Amino acid sequence: MQEIEEAEIERLPIDLLSHIFYFIYSFTDLAQASCVCKKWRHAVKQSLGRRESLSFSRWKMDDDSTARLVRLAFSLKELDISRSRWGCQITDNGLHKISLANCVSNLTSISVWGMTGITDKGLVQLVSRATSLQHLNIGGTFITDESLFAIANSCPHLKTISLWSCRHVTESGLIFLVNKCPKLQSINVWGTRVSMDCFIGLLTISPALQIKPRGLLPNVEGFPMWPVQ
Repeated sequence: MQEIEEAEIERLPIDLLSHIFYFIYSFTDLAQASCVCKKWRHAVKQSLGRRESLSFSRWKMDDDSTARLVRLAFSLKELDISRSRWGCQITDNGLHKISLANCVSNLTSISVWGMTGITDKGLVQLVSRATSLQHLNIGGTFITDESLFAIANSCPHLKTISLWSCRHVTESGLIFLVNKCPKLQSINVWGTRVSMDCFIGLLTISPALQIKPRGLLPNVEGFPMWPVQ
């Protein structure tokens, strides 16, 4: 009986297979690859462990599958779970599960833009462990000052934050955030319901702070400055 010749890809060592899988960005394809055999499953896990960036914004993901992939990404630095037309459905429960991953303390960038299922309950849990965070996009969520307080207390390295259309934050939360995050360079407050005086007050605390969108403060000199606390 003629022996069945082994496929060449089966001869590849796990490290080389892992390198190949590293360049596959389709989570569907990775899931299918991991079902081929134990060797491939191990190689897929190893490839995820090398990734410094994960974006779920183009994929239909749920809480469990997202958290499972994040837990495997030991080297992760950038996490994007923004809303998209494909229906990424991450909730507070998902953020809680993600917060338990070992990589969270090393994250420098997180985006949960437009995720209407996210509130203070989930975000506070996540940012409380993301102590290396530098860039945060929570625009379009239903967070309040409670989240801003948690961010201010846990993320001293924060450089940029987007609060686009976060209509439940107030001037108290913004002032606390800017006071506690001395490295903050840019803040997007488009669509918030705070007064113009508040923005002037933020510049009093941090004169170099960029308040976006540009043009929000057309005549800074025309407004009284708040005393620095």
